[in-house]
Amino acid sequence: MYKIVSRLLIYGDMPQDTILMQLADIVRKMDDGTQTKEELVTRVFTQMKHLLQVATDYGFDKNLWHNYLTFLLITSENPFSITCEKVGANDGSVNYFAKGDFRAFQDLFRYDFSKLEEYLGIDCFSRISNYRAIGKKDLMYNKNVSEKVQALSLRLEEAKDEQEFFDCVTGFYKAFGVGMFGLNKAFRIQPVEEGRVKFCPINNMDTVMLDDLIGYEIQKKKLVDNTRAFVEGKKANNVLLFGDSGTGKSTSVKAIVNEFYGQGLRMIEIYKHQFKDLSAVIAQIKNRNYRFIIYMDDLSFEEFEVEYKFLKAVIEGGVETRPDNILIYATSNRRHLIKENWSDRDDVENSNGMHRSDTMEEKLSLVNRFGVTINYSKPSQKEYFHIVIELARKAGIEMEEQLLRAEANKWELSHGGISGRTAQQFINYLLGQQSVN
Repeated sequence: MYKIVSRLLIYGDMPQDTILMQLADIVRKMDDGTQTKEELVTRVFTQMKHLLQVATDYGFDKNLWHNYLTFLLITSENPFSITCEKVGANDGSVNYFAKGDFRAFQDLFRYDFSKLEEYLGIDCFSRISNYRAIGKKDLMYNKNVSEKVQALSLRLEEAKDEQEFFDCVTGFYKAFGVGMFGLNKAFRIQPVEEGRVKFCPINNMDTVMLDDLIGYEIQKKKLVDNTRAFVEGKKANNVLLFGDSGTGKSTSVKAIVNEFYGQGLRMIEIYKHQFKDLSAVIAQIKNRNYRFIIYMDDLSFEEFEVEYKFLKAVIEGGVETRPDNILIYATSNRRHLIKENWSDRDDVENSNGMHRSDTMEEKLSLVNRFGVTINYSKPSQKEYFHIVIELARKAGIEMEEQLLRAEANKWELSHGGISGRTAQQFINYLLGQQSVN
């Protein structure tokens, strides 16, 4: 195996702690006799545990080795794979080297572990060639990723030569992209070094669609129109959704990502303390073949906070203009994003030559950088009852409408007042009572 891995050029810079590189080193140590059988068995079992963990995380079954190799191929971000993502596999000298790597991957697909198993007295590799996951339906994993990996894995198993293998992999890159962006809808970030961040997939993102949000038709239309223009490459605006809590602001953003995921829309959720990393985020995604919404939930600033300066700099662009494939969507309970005190209105107060109101004006001007502002106000009681009735109908709850209204009214009086969230919580309560009974 280590001889096959040594032939990799484009895909050969994998970290040494990956399963493939570790297994290759285990085979090398077996051949040169520099480790005991006991040590090699321990190392094999460690990598097998890692492989089973990958299978659990992504819901893989059948041939786990093939699934793993396929996963490596479609998550490897290198100049060749990213170019294929953007323009496809055009004729070029790099294709020669890529096909050499794909010949090596075909050999890895067909690798015979029997020598290693016989030498160490184990059979774990034979066991994972036709693996059946137990309780798969109860596991939390990204079904979209699982299905794509396994479908491509089967095609690569059947590829008759490196050209067919090449066509399968590059076709996948062009259709779905490469790396985590090609497989997932939404991400959070984790700083890894100065000027760089790691994108962490959100595997359990809510699957809500816009139709699941009852009411707010005007608000949803404004959001859809702006997002559709964005994914179609037309001019679009940053969006601020503001208003009362529990009215569906965050739900609308999640739904819009689900609606337009198939058209290349991705979401990156950023928290306020991470605003200093915004420039690094943009630098890493500006040349990718996706449209990105940088999402900020429950955005607001207290008097002493200065993070708004990072956000303002990004929105305004500074020396470098904001890339066309990036927009900022934010939700807030505050129309102007900041908490204003009576002292903030005092234009006479002077600190180091600056009036307090000048500072406030700078913060308030941030809102004007959002070209689309959408108000999600608290529903009236009539609208609240409409939401409850529609949600009950969708949930299959059979209750006389007058009784449903009466019970919904009792619920909101003791559970935070009228809102879409309160209505959903009431429906969840009814569903829970049905299951108990």
